[in-house]
Parts: sequence; C-alpha cells; structure tokens
Amino acid sequence: MPGPEGHLFPRFSQRADSKVPVLANWAVIGIFLVMAFAAIAAGRDFLMPVTMAMLLFFVFTPLRRFAERRGIPDAATAAGITLSILLAVGVIAYAASGPLSRAMSNMPIISAQLEQKFDSVRDSLSDLREAAARIDEAQSTDPGPEEPPAIRIQQEGETTLGTVMHMAPLLMGQVLFTLILLFFLIASGDLLYLKIVQSFDRMRDKRGAYLALRQIEDSLGNYLGAITIINAGLGLAVGLTMWAWGMPGPLLFGIGAFLLNFIPYLGAITGVAISGIVALVVMPGLFWPAMVAASYLSLTSLEGQIITPYFVSRRLQMNTVVVFLGVALWAWLWSVIGMIIAVPVLVVIRVLAEHIPGWEKFGNFLAGDEPPALTDEDEDEARELVEAGAAAEDGPAARAVTAELVATHDATDAP
Repeated sequence: MPGPEGHLFPRFSQRADSKVPVLANWAVIGIFLVMAFAAIAAGRDFLMPVTMAMLLFFVFTPLRRFAERRGIPDAATAAGITLSILLAVGVIAYAASGPLSRAMSNMPIISAQLEQKFDSVRDSLSDLREAAARIDEAQSTDPGPEEPPAIRIQQEGETTLGTVMHMAPLLMGQVLFTLILLFFLIASGDLLYLKIVQSFDRMRDKRGAYLALRQIEDSLGNYLGAITIINAGLGLAVGLTMWAWGMPGPLLFGIGAFLLNFIPYLGAITGVAISGIVALVVMPGLFWPAMVAASYLSLTSLEGQIITPYFVSRRLQMNTVVVFLGVALWAWLWSVIGMIIAVPVLVVIRVLAEHIPGWEKFGNFLAGDEPPALTDEDEDEARELVEAGAAAEDGPAARAVTAELVATHDATDAP
C-alpha cells in the first residue's frame, strides 16, 4: 500500500535515534556534489554521447512502440531512426558546406574589410582620444627615469583549421557512438523499462516507476517536438529576412538560426552577433548593419516571448533563472553539447521530482509553479506490467491499463 503521503515511490526516512548532525549530512552532500561534477566533467567524452543517446531513446520510444503495434520489428525501426538521423545530419552539413567553404576562402578579404570598418570608427572618435590625451598630459606629474621597454614573447597558437582538423575525429567518433548506442537501445524494445521496473519490490511501486518513465518520454517528446518545429519556422523566417536584406548565404543563416536556437538565450545572442558582423562586411556604414542585427533580434524575441510560451505546454515551462543557470553549468561542463542538452535534462529531472518522495519542493523550484499532486505510489509481475503498458497508445491509456492490472493483482492477493 502507498504511504500516508501518497507517494509513488517508497520513502527512505532517517532513523529517529541518528547521532549524525544535520550539518554533517549537508557537508557530505556538498562533497558528493563537488566530486560528482568533477567526474561528469572528466568523463565528458564518454558521458556526452551516452546522455544524448538516452534522451533520443526516450524521444523515439513512442515511435518504436507505434511501429511495433503494426508488426514492424524493433530492429527495423531502430535502423530507420538512426539512418534518418544520419541522413538529416548529412543534408544539413552538405547544405552548409558551400557557404562555409566560400566564407573560409574569403576570410582574408573579410578580415581586411572589418579592419577598414573599425578604422573608420576609430577615426571618427579621434577627436575624443586627442582630448583625453591632453587631459592626461595636464594631470600627469613629472615622470621618473624611463624604464626599458618590456620584451614580450608570443607563441603562435593553433590555427582555426588546425583546431577543426584536431576536433573532427573526436566529434565524428562521438556521433557514431551515439547512433550505435541509440540503435541498440531502440532495438532492445522495452528491455530497459523492464529492468528498471524489476528493481522495485511491490506492484504499486513497479507501476509508479513505469508511469514515471512514460511521463519522461511524453514530456521530452512534447518539448523537443514543439521546439524543433518552432526552430524550423524561425530558421525559415531568418533565412528569408537575410535574403531580403541581400545578405550572403541566407541558407546558412537559416540553418544556423535553426541549430543555435536549441541553445537557450546564448544561441540567440550568438546569431545576432554573427549577423551584425557579416552585415558590417557587406553593407556600408553602421546603420544598415544595425538594422540587420535588429531584425534577427526581433525574430528571436518574437519566438522566445510569444510563440514558444504559447505553443509549449505550461506543464513543460521551466523557471527561467534555473534554465539560464543550467545552460551555464552544462556549458562549463560539456561546452556546446552541454548547452544543447541542458533543458532536456532539466525536463527529466523535473519529472523525476514529481515522483520521488522528498523532491516535491525541488520540482516546484524547477517549474516555477506548484507541481501536480501525486496520487499514487517477482520478475513476472514486472514483465506483465511493462507489456501491458507497451500496448497502450499514450500516457493516459497506459495509466488506465496499468491501474486495472494493479487492481486485479490486489484482488488476487487479498485474503
């Protein structure tokens, strides 16, 4: 039977006669967090593709389940999903390769044009610099003996091309590892769900764990599906706007806006900065480049302030401060990939907080509003539960069919 507080998972309470001070408990927690973050940062090359594959597994599990109900083998579905992802990445890379190669070949000309643009700005401010120099001379005291000029030795760093060539094998290896792991996860069907559910003892706890997994896949699928469609619309709007302004490579701008907008806040700032810099090269003066950057900023602001809050369910809305800090934290740990997965990881943590006893206030903090009330908390039983839930079309159907199964099980066990 569930506890008096109605939790889905069993609560592990502290002993009443415990002599360990509360402060010591918090110290142990702090040490654990420091070591955990250090381990996550140190294992980034392995943990990044594993995390990405797990998130994609939850996203594509409803599609795998839909195909299974229509007689398509799980291995065939897994192969189709991984090949589709690989094809999408290849198409995006091919579409962006042409504008990128032209930009790299014209990089000396672009640098010279930017230098001329900034020189004109510096010349316009020369009067202010001369006035500031006269003020400094008037306020300066009698200088002492002149010191010999310092000699600086600068070592030539690695070029951009060299950095790309150095990182390309590692990046390709991580992408390949992610796709292979995703294939095996999807091809295994409900095996992962089965093993997680089997780790609980009571039938009600097994059901609670299974419903938590279903809610994770529903939340991730709804969030990433809506964000992907919105980002595609933003990329189209940005590409058309850059084409209307006469900017070079509008297709590249559209693809960049689509990809950068998966990074909250920082992606939009990066897109505005890139559009402004490119406009400085191809447009005269400062007014028109500022207008190009302002148009990009207007589109991203419209998407972030109106479109996304309207189309993304309020249940998936996150505390904006927590989202920004989460993006910054994962950027520090895992760089760009960390910024991309920051919000999906927060969505998973929030769903878990709604089901784990004692995490309710933490989930409320992540959500920015009160989470929904929790109403509920041998190997053969777990297999029966997972198989019954797999036949359900969606989350509510899974809840109904598993509730019926638990009721039947309780009636059978009743004396």
